[in-house]
Amino acid sequence: MATDATTAAGRGTVRRLAGSLHRRPRLRLTLLLTAPLLWLAVLYLGSLAVLFVSAFWTTNSFTSQVVKIWSTDNFHELFTTPVFRQVILRSVGVALAVTVLCAVIAFPVAFYTARVARPKWRPLLVVAILTPLWASYLVKVYAWRLILSEGGLADWMLAPFGLSGPGFGLPATVLTLTYLWLPYMILPIHTALEQLPDNLLDASADLGARAGRTFRSVVLPMVLPSVAAGSVFTFSLSLGDYITVQIVGGKTQLIGNLVYSNIELNLPMAAALGTVPVVVIVLYLLAIRRTGALNSL
Repeated sequence: MATDATTAAGRGTVRRLAGSLHRRPRLRLTLLLTAPLLWLAVLYLGSLAVLFVSAFWTTNSFTSQVVKIWSTDNFHELFTTPVFRQVILRSVGVALAVTVLCAVIAFPVAFYTARVARPKWRPLLVVAILTPLWASYLVKVYAWRLILSEGGLADWMLAPFGLSGPGFGLPATVLTLTYLWLPYMILPIHTALEQLPDNLLDASADLGARAGRTFRSVVLPMVLPSVAAGSVFTFSLSLGDYITVQIVGGKTQLIGNLVYSNIELNLPMAAALGTVPVVVIVLYLLAIRRTGALNSL
């Protein structure tokens, strides 16, 4: 009897607690989000804070040991050394080039999958677009290394036209990164085009607008936030990448390569270099916030 009474009391407590949470949706939401937000604050934001603080430390030139003395020498060297400035500008240029190429390629592909292809084929086309993401990152990059190598597939296809492949270098890096991150641009554009009301296109045609005018005045303004949302992924992933450029970039260096090479020799300088992509991405997010892109993520 005592066991039954204890069980009944426990069930009553659970019911009262469930009823209390049901009547207080904000409390329920707070309890659900506490653990992930705490995880985000401690691990992610905490690591960024440590990165930023360590960028102001120095290194003993003889022992390479970190000296926890506050100094801005790393940032002064970062912005006054020509090599560092060139690498930073090159990294931002590569990220922008990859983003533009992804947008140019993704739009017609997404338009076909969302508006032209038969409805029964559209899910299969979307799966086909996302399939490369299931493959290993390194496998895809090394496949492009084989394609772009001397005597590879690129040379073989361009040989009849008297041309040759780009080889290894900056163009190869941009081309490979474009292939890697293209699905992240196609998917949001496909979603936006799929949700585009048909009556807007019909109204534009009834008013005498041609295809080009309809695209500029109707389609592009409604799809632009999704393009900007996709650019967040392509830009940030390209800016922080350092493996692709090591495999197909030849002697080209980006920010990630400098961070990797300074981790053991000069950790504070590596931290200072690591803050550059963070600051650039934050500025990029602030710049596209007004387009509504962050609401499309």
